[in-house]
Amino acid sequence: MRNRLLMGRGHMPNTSLFALAFAASPHPSAATATSLMSRNTSSSTSSIATSSILSASISQSSGEQLSTFLGSSAAVSSSSTTVPTATAQNPIPGIYPSTDPSNPPSIRQDALEVVPDFNPAWQTAHTKAQNQIANYTLEQLTTIVSGSTSRCVGNIQTVDDWPGLCLNDGPLGVRLADYITAFPPGINTAATFNRSLIRTRGLFMGQEFKGKGVNIALGPMMNILRVPAAGRNFEGFGADPFLSGEAAYETILGMQQGGVQACAKHFIDNEQETNRMTSSSDVDDRTQHEIYAQPFMRSVMAGVSAVMCSYNLINDTHACQNNLTLNGILKDEFGFQGFVVSDWGATHSTLSATAGLDMEMPDSSFFGETLATFVNNGSIPLSRVRDMAQRVIASWYFLHQDEDYPAVNFNANNQGDEAINEHINVEDDHSTVVLDIGRASIVLLKNIQNALPLKKPKSILLAGSDAGLASIGPNEFANAGGDDGILAIGGGSGAANLTYLISPLEAIQIRARQDRTTVSWILNDFDLARGGNMAIGASAALVFVNADSSEGSDRTNLTSHNDAEQLILSVAAQNNNTIVITHSVGPLIVDSWINHPNITGVLWAGVSAAETGNAITDVLYGAFNPSGRLPYTIAKNAADYPASVSTSLEIPYAEGLQIDYRAFDARNITPRYEFGFGLSYTEFKYSGLNIVAVNESDNAQADLIRNWEAGYPSPIGLGSSTALWLHRPAFQVTFEVQNTGDVSGGEIPQLYLQMPPSSDEPPSVLKGFSDVFLQPGETKTVTVMLSRHSLSIWDVVAQGWRRPQGTTAVAIGASSRDFRLTGFIPL
Repeated sequence: MRNRLLMGRGHMPNTSLFALAFAASPHPSAATATSLMSRNTSSSTSSIATSSILSASISQSSGEQLSTFLGSSAAVSSSSTTVPTATAQNPIPGIYPSTDPSNPPSIRQDALEVVPDFNPAWQTAHTKAQNQIANYTLEQLTTIVSGSTSRCVGNIQTVDDWPGLCLNDGPLGVRLADYITAFPPGINTAATFNRSLIRTRGLFMGQEFKGKGVNIALGPMMNILRVPAAGRNFEGFGADPFLSGEAAYETILGMQQGGVQACAKHFIDNEQETNRMTSSSDVDDRTQHEIYAQPFMRSVMAGVSAVMCSYNLINDTHACQNNLTLNGILKDEFGFQGFVVSDWGATHSTLSATAGLDMEMPDSSFFGETLATFVNNGSIPLSRVRDMAQRVIASWYFLHQDEDYPAVNFNANNQGDEAINEHINVEDDHSTVVLDIGRASIVLLKNIQNALPLKKPKSILLAGSDAGLASIGPNEFANAGGDDGILAIGGGSGAANLTYLISPLEAIQIRARQDRTTVSWILNDFDLARGGNMAIGASAALVFVNADSSEGSDRTNLTSHNDAEQLILSVAAQNNNTIVITHSVGPLIVDSWINHPNITGVLWAGVSAAETGNAITDVLYGAFNPSGRLPYTIAKNAADYPASVSTSLEIPYAEGLQIDYRAFDARNITPRYEFGFGLSYTEFKYSGLNIVAVNESDNAQADLIRNWEAGYPSPIGLGSSTALWLHRPAFQVTFEVQNTGDVSGGEIPQLYLQMPPSSDEPPSVLKGFSDVFLQPGETKTVTVMLSRHSLSIWDVVAQGWRRPQGTTAVAIGASSRDFRLTGFIPL
C-alpha cells in the first residue's frame, strides 16, 4: 500500500482534534502523533459531525489556551460561529503589524523583517459575510458557490443586492480582453530575483484586472519546475521552492493592493501537462511540505483570497476532492481563510464539498441544484454550505470589492461583442515595468574577451526568425498557441493579448544608427548556407533562437524551435564573434554549440513580453548591465535532470527533495550552468560576513521558541505552519558587496543553507536573496533575515517543523555553486 500523504490527517471545521491533543503537551510522542494521524483517512461527513459534537463540549477556556499555544494564524471558533479568523497573537509594531490587503508592508531588502497580520482584516470580512448570508435560502447559498459562464471565463451569479463575481485568467494579465498589458511571464519575473520588480508587476496587474471589472484574477501560477520540459513552466517562478514562494508572496501582495482577488494555483503537484486530468502525482509528506507546498504557504501568508485546486490526482485522490491537502494542509495547517475554487472541469463529485472545495467552475455539474439535493438528503450538512458561501463572500469583502468596484466592461467569450465591450483602456504606464523586468531578467551566460557590450561595431548580422516579427502580429495565434517570429510569451490560459511587440530587429536598427553601423538580417532558420555566408566579415553576428510551449502539452525535447542549433553552427563557422540570444520558456540543452570557439557571447532572454526587443538592445549595447539569474539549472544532458515528463498514470516523485540544482549537487553532476548563475559587465567582491541572533524583546511565544531551539517539533493545529514565532526574523545575516569593476551594475547575492547530515537535506538550499546596485568602487551592506522556518525540516512523524540536530552552515555567493563567504548559525 502506498505511503499516504499526511497518513490520513483530517479536517475539523470547528476545533481541530489534533490541535487540542497536542496543546496539552508541547512534546508529543511518536505514538501519540501516529494515533492522531490515523483517525481520519478519508473525506466524510462523519468527521464533520464528530467535530461538531467535540467542539460543543470544549470549554471557552480550553479554546483560549489552544489559541495562545498555536500562535499567529490559529483560528479557533466555537460551534456557534463559523468565522475562522480569531487570532491569538497581538500585533507587534514593526514585526507583526495588523495589515489590510490595500496597504501591505513596504518592500524591504531584508524581506523577512515583517510578517503581516491579515487576521483582523479577515475577521472583519467574515463577520460581514456572515451577516450577509444570515437569511439566505439554500438555493441562494448554492448559487454563490456554483459556477456559470457569462462575460468572463467564469462567473458567479447575483444574489439579491450582492452583484456576483467575475473570474478571469490569468497569471500575466487580463486574458481575452483588449487595451491591457501582457506582463512578462512568471519565469522571467523570477529571473530578476528582484522583489521590487515582482511586487510592482503584481500591483500593475491587479490595477488592470480591477479596471476591467474582474473580481478574481486566476493567478499567480506557482507550480514548481520539476520537469524541464513541462508545458507551463513559463507561467511559474522556476525550480526552487523558496524563490517561487517569495515571488508568489510579492506578486499577491501587489495584486491585492491593486484591488483584485488573487488566486494561487494549481494546488497541488501539477508539474506536467501530459495526462494532467488522469495521472496521480505520488508525493511523500516531507517533499510535499518542503518543496511543493512552500509557495502556497507563502501565498496564504500574503493574504491570498482564493486557491485553485488542480486537475491531477494526489496519491490517487483527485486534487479537488483531496481532504488531506485541501483541509489538512491548506485550511488547517496553513490557516487559509479564503475559498478554494476548482480548475475548470476539475470537480468530480458533489462530495468534494466535504473535502474542502468551496466553488465549482465553470458550471454547476456537481454543485448548484445537486448540492442542494445532497443537503436536503443529509449527505452534506447545511453548515458546510454556509461555510463555503461565507468564505466566498468574505474574500469579496476582504478586498473591499463592496466599495464602488467597477462592473465588468468586456466580454471574454465574445471579444467582438460591440454591444457590451466598452473597450476600457487600463494600460496606463505599465509598459515601464515590462521593460524593467525584460532587462533585469536577461541572463548573461557567456562573454569571452568582453565581446559584450557591443562597442560601435561597423556591421552586424541578425540571423534567425526569432529576431523579427511574426508574419501576422502581435497575436497571430489564439492564446499565443504558436511560434512565428520573436517569442514573447508562452501559450494557453497563461497568455494574454499583446497590444504591441518590439522585435530585436526593430530596436537594434534604431540603436545601430547612432553608431552608423550597417545592419543586415536573414529571418529564415533553414537557409543555413546563406546565413553562414552573410555572417562573413560582420563585426558581430547575432543569432536568435527560441523554444516555445503551451498549456495542454509538454515539450517533446529540450532543443530549439526549427532545429535552430544548425543555424547557430552555420553562422559560427563563418564569424569569430558570434553572439547567441535565446528566447525560451525553460531549459535547453546547449552543449552542441556552447563551446564553439567562435561563439563569444550568450544572452538568455527567456520570454519577456512586448518590450523584449528594447530589453535585449539595452543589454547588448551596455545601456543596462545584465543582472538576471537562472531560475533553473541548464544541464549538459537531458538525462542529468532528476525527473522528466512521464506518460504513466502513476507519477512517482521518487527524487524527493532532490530537484534541479539540489539533485545536481547531491549526485555530484556538473551542470552546464547552475541555478542562480548569471554574469555581469563588472565584477563584485564579497566580504565581512556576520551572523547574529535577533533580539526578540517582546518575548512573544517564547515557550514555542525554546521548544524549537531544544530540537522539538512545532505543535500541530490550525495555522501551525504559518505561526508568527516560526516566521519572524530569528537571525540577521549581513555582509558587504563591492563593485570592483569599471561600470555600474546590479548584483544578486544569494544565501544558501547547508544543513547538518542529520537533516537528510540536499547539500545546499536557497533561503535568501537580495539585489544591490553599485557604482564602480562602491560598497554596500546587504542584510538577509532568516526565520526558524527557514532553518527547519518537516518531521513526518510529529507533523511539525523541527530544527535538525547539528550545525547549520551559511553560504553566501553569486549562484548555487559560486560561494564567496561561509559562516554558521550561532545556535
